[in-house]
Amino acid sequence: MKQTLSPTRPAQATRHSGRFSLPVLLLLTAILFLESCRQQPQEDVITPGTETNTTAAFDNTVALTWSDMTLRLVRNSPGFTPPVAARAIGYAGLTMYESVVAGIPTKRSLVGQLQGLTSLPLTDTKQTYNWALTANAAQAVLLKGLFANTTDAYKAKIDSVETVLLDKYKVADAAVNDRSIAYGKSIGQAIFDWSKTDGGHEGYNRNFPADYQVPVGPGLWEPTENGRKIPMQPYWGKNRTMLASNAAMVVPAIIPYSTQVTSSFFAQNLEVYTKNKSLTQEEKEISIWWADDPSETFTPPGHSYNLARIAITTAKADLAKSAEALARVGIAVNDAFICCWKCKYVYNNIRPYNYVRLAIDPNWIPFWPAPPFPGFMSGHATQSGATAVVLADVFGANFAFTDNSHLSRIRDTKRNVDFKARSFKSFWETAEESAYSRFLGGIHTRQDNDTGLREGRKIGQNINGLNWGK
Repeated sequence: MKQTLSPTRPAQATRHSGRFSLPVLLLLTAILFLESCRQQPQEDVITPGTETNTTAAFDNTVALTWSDMTLRLVRNSPGFTPPVAARAIGYAGLTMYESVVAGIPTKRSLVGQLQGLTSLPLTDTKQTYNWALTANAAQAVLLKGLFANTTDAYKAKIDSVETVLLDKYKVADAAVNDRSIAYGKSIGQAIFDWSKTDGGHEGYNRNFPADYQVPVGPGLWEPTENGRKIPMQPYWGKNRTMLASNAAMVVPAIIPYSTQVTSSFFAQNLEVYTKNKSLTQEEKEISIWWADDPSETFTPPGHSYNLARIAITTAKADLAKSAEALARVGIAVNDAFICCWKCKYVYNNIRPYNYVRLAIDPNWIPFWPAPPFPGFMSGHATQSGATAVVLADVFGANFAFTDNSHLSRIRDTKRNVDFKARSFKSFWETAEESAYSRFLGGIHTRQDNDTGLREGRKIGQNINGLNWGK
């Protein structure tokens, strides 16, 4: 089962006594909640050289709580389209790792391994740190920077989460708490400052830039049923990837455009059209499960980040492993979207929606609406492939789990489909199904998906190839 954490809300009383008013009951509930939070494994002063001076003393609560808050911010902050969301998730995951890596004896920082990240604040090796508090403080600082445009209500939620986790993990030695918090804040601020130099800072303000000149010609992207005249984030592919090796990847080749019925391009789109007319109920369920509409969910990269959360919960991972998993997935989706968007705007490839109407059936309506940007290659496939490869390196290639990301969503009445949890025997199965879902939706051809999976695998392998261990 997915672990749901709601640190900003006290547990609801199941029984009400006539002897207490509602305000008093709420106050008592809050006190009981905070008291339960104080039941922690590190109540005493942390001693240098002992196991408690490493992350081994801490569970995954901080990692799961803040990753959940990140996804809530993506869902509820304006302008967080998939590329923008992927970037925020990338820096959030990396910050989780860098804020605690000094307390992981077997791991090393990624300073010097990522583009432009030449230094970060260091710990005092003669002092002790509370790693839960360093991660807590770092996330609060970073997310306030990345989501500066979020609502006042969500800014307050960030503060509330930080306070609750501070109460849960603080120790008797105030100096240790203060030192840990200060260090965490310095990491969060340093990574946020570095993020501002990548070309995507405050990208939520320019999803559809008016200065972009849309190329016009046979086989090129055209507005689809949503009517957007300018495609989404046409300059995103110019942003700095975290890994130089990912930036150096060669843009993959595309099948040449043609409307000839004997051409490979025609066959690719005819297959999409033909399949879309005969979808089974399960195929419809697959299509909507992975759709991750930004207006309704935490977006496709958010789905990948949530798969990391599910794996962490399923494996009962500690803080160290949780932080590494979130970092790898964060880097994966960040770089995957940059590489994918670079490819999209090299070719400006027409979507099946437009091609089928031009060359096959002028009245065709796909099962799922086409998003407002070029087709080749698939963003779903690219980021899902990268995510699957990095998660397999952390948890194992044959890690079985259930993806229940959308169980809380109500039935899609327009398409007569319910959101049902899906079980997998490996992470790569999720990547393949995520890619296939876009074919079923009528959004992508097989070449879009197959190429995306192949390029995503390369991105993930590059990330796994970093020097994570000492």
